[in-house]
Amino acid sequence: MAVLPTISTSCIVISALLVAYGWYLISRRRIEAHKKVMLTAAVFALLFFTIYMSRTLFIGNTSFGGPENVKVYYTLFLIFHIILATVGAVFGLVTIWTGLKDKRVRHRRLGPITSIIWFGSASTGVVVYWLLYVLYPGGQTTSLIKAVLGF
Repeated sequence: MAVLPTISTSCIVISALLVAYGWYLISRRRIEAHKKVMLTAAVFALLFFTIYMSRTLFIGNTSFGGPENVKVYYTLFLIFHIILATVGAVFGLVTIWTGLKDKRVRHRRLGPITSIIWFGSASTGVVVYWLLYVLYPGGQTTSLIKAVLGF
């Protein structure tokens, strides 16, 4: 089992669980607890991103190792996940910023949308992990630095 992908996927799952708990806390009007939990969720998301980008640059990404007839579906699903994760990250940053700046009307409007996108991103990320490392053997791994610089 790949250690770094397992750790990074765990971080994003923890982040999503904390977002769910933060949602519960705000429904109970526990604003300070909500703020702390959501910022902790953001830290776990940032930890995921740091591990993912470090691995991508220095170790590489694992290609799909499953059957060729599944590869096109996996690739389409992966593209969907990447778009969802990117949109979720942008929404997350804006939502955190509006919360910290006490722009409550905008924050209340964005929060539920951001949470749903985040849950979708985390869920699809777990499926990508499962397809790459659990269901099928991982394919080749090449670092971005090696691919770009040729060594």
